[in-house]
Amino acid sequence: MAAKLFDDSLELLRELISIPSFSKEEENTASAIEQFLKDRGVKTHRTINNVWAYNEHFDASKPTILLNSHHDTVKPNPGYSRDPFAADIIDGKLFGLGSNDAGGCLVSLIAVFIHFYKGKNLKYNLCLAATAEEEISGKNGIELILPQLGQLEFAIVGEPTLMQMAVAERGLMVLDCVAHGRAGHAAREEGDNAIYKAMKDINWFKTYEFAKKSALFGPVKMSVTIIEAGSQHNVVPAVCNFTVDVRVTDAYRNEEVLKIISQNVDCEVNPRSTRLKPSSISLDHPIVEAGIALGRETYGSPTTSDQALLDIPSLKMGPGDSARSHMADEYIYIKEIEEGIDLYIKLLTEIL
Repeated sequence: MAAKLFDDSLELLRELISIPSFSKEEENTASAIEQFLKDRGVKTHRTINNVWAYNEHFDASKPTILLNSHHDTVKPNPGYSRDPFAADIIDGKLFGLGSNDAGGCLVSLIAVFIHFYKGKNLKYNLCLAATAEEEISGKNGIELILPQLGQLEFAIVGEPTLMQMAVAERGLMVLDCVAHGRAGHAAREEGDNAIYKAMKDINWFKTYEFAKKSALFGPVKMSVTIIEAGSQHNVVPAVCNFTVDVRVTDAYRNEEVLKIISQNVDCEVNPRSTRLKPSSISLDHPIVEAGIALGRETYGSPTTSDQALLDIPSLKMGPGDSARSHMADEYIYIKEIEEGIDLYIKLLTEIL
């Protein structure tokens, strides 16, 4: 059974690599995943390019675990020396776009779902969701289908973590700020310089310390990354626009941080979105305790994933290495997939 699970997973991953699936263009990989599941007797559901399924003996009276990973990819960067869609295996490495991020994770979770699919008397239901648009935090990915999945207890999100446990992830807000002044001639005492007004708020963003600090990430981090003002040398600018990158820790909700910012600065603050929330799962959660018992380490992840769109406790964990994501000539070790399937099964066996 284990050998067949691995062989089938490897074959599926090679097929997925061979099919271009850039964000918003994942219809063909969605169909391949759907067919793979149907061929194994699994009833599937699909909305746009998101495919999901439940274990055969689903019991509405039991809590449900979400097993989620994505099948969209970024576009290959110019540094590729290989065909990004040629799923070649060389020296134990499977090359190809999306092999590491997050194809290895996805096929490993699919294998685990198949392993438990026909299980009776499980303590939890399983919901497998292979989703789209993760790489662009799009609205037609996991966020679109969450209302259709039913009540979920917690999630395992498949992203390359070397099968260590990312128990928290920073949230992200991008703020477009506008300081308003009044135009005037630079040679006379005219106008109210918007740059000087912005400087006061920019200094606040640089120096402010939030009261609560995360045990994993430390303080909320705010960085002014873009500034734009003025049209010519002799005109006092009436407007100064600047952008702030805010990395919110699991000690706060995005809305809380936004409120604190708005109460402390004079400029106009316009968040592009508050969707990408910080996420975490307790260290004494059964799934985390099971992982620790299996020798897994816990850490806070610096990268953002679909965890940010979930309102339930979630653990990010999967085969592959985040450092290889989006690199030229992306690859995953074959052995990592095999070990990933094995560890996922052992992890879930502890709680199912």
